[in-house]
Amino acid sequence: MSTSSMNVDPKKAPEDEFMPWVEKYRPIYLNDIVGNENVVSRLKTISRNGNLTNLILTGLPGIGKTTSILCLAYELLGPACKDAVLELNASDERGIDVVRNRIKAFAQKKVTLPPGRHKVIILDEADSMTGGAQQALRRTMEIFSNTTRFVLACNQSNKIIEPIQSRCAIMRYSKLTDEQILHRLTEVCKKENVPFTDDGLSAIIFTADGDMRQAINNLQSTYYGFKYVNSENVFKICDQPHPVVIQQILKSCSTGDIIQADDLIHSLYDTGYASLDIITTIFRVVKDYNELSENIQLDFIKEIGITHMRIIQGHQSVLQLAGLVARLCRVATTN
Repeated sequence: MSTSSMNVDPKKAPEDEFMPWVEKYRPIYLNDIVGNENVVSRLKTISRNGNLTNLILTGLPGIGKTTSILCLAYELLGPACKDAVLELNASDERGIDVVRNRIKAFAQKKVTLPPGRHKVIILDEADSMTGGAQQALRRTMEIFSNTTRFVLACNQSNKIIEPIQSRCAIMRYSKLTDEQILHRLTEVCKKENVPFTDDGLSAIIFTADGDMRQAINNLQSTYYGFKYVNSENVFKICDQPHPVVIQQILKSCSTGDIIQADDLIHSLYDTGYASLDIITTIFRVVKDYNELSENIQLDFIKEIGITHMRIIQGHQSVLQLAGLVARLCRVATTN
């Protein structure tokens, strides 16, 4: 995502005021990208030298994998980018027939490029490709290695078959920090004249959990929904348990007040929040909850992790959450 310059492609300058901000402010140049400085630095070196290899970009969603490779392609190919880049994402069918036909046809296509440059095929969510499709892709990468480069973006690189991994340089992206997301949100707010409070932006950062795309989408949704970005409006839009309520639960557990903690858990559940949403928010809040000693905090995280595992396995009743509250109270009173 962009730094202070926040370049907007004039070709993409929206006449429609309801254009998604995540697209409106998508970076065009590598210098505009925030976070993952080591990876971006390697991409800048490729941009200067033109020696693009096959790549695997791996990391969590919404942290700039696809955007950074589009920026690199734009800087490498310039105006030829339109004809020399093929992007397929998870919404496209990418079985073996697509690899044999569409991808192969693009690799065979003649395109006028700057000297030393190659066509680029971007496969987003590549870890969802079938095994047969990956095997076919491996052979295609070999045949057209002189004219075409392949970039695979995925969340889990271990789901890419070994023969493809051995033909690619792997770049690992980490999630963005709160400060990086805050900087970007502040810039978007200024450009869109969005009224906001500090606690509103903090709430967006909390709900995004390092995902810049989700942060900007939540900002836009809150603004269009309420015309004002504060903590209360953000949590109405994002529909997550409020961290303040979770902190009250943790405080009650830390003092052994099981009745109040259980009442709060049941009120969240009765409001309609899923057990998974509640337990995920509890985990994220307890990590930064400074009113607990380190030993109790670690024991709390252990119990939360066990309950999280049970909920994922299918035991999603409120009884799991009530049991968690009881165990947290026991941990706090016995330490």
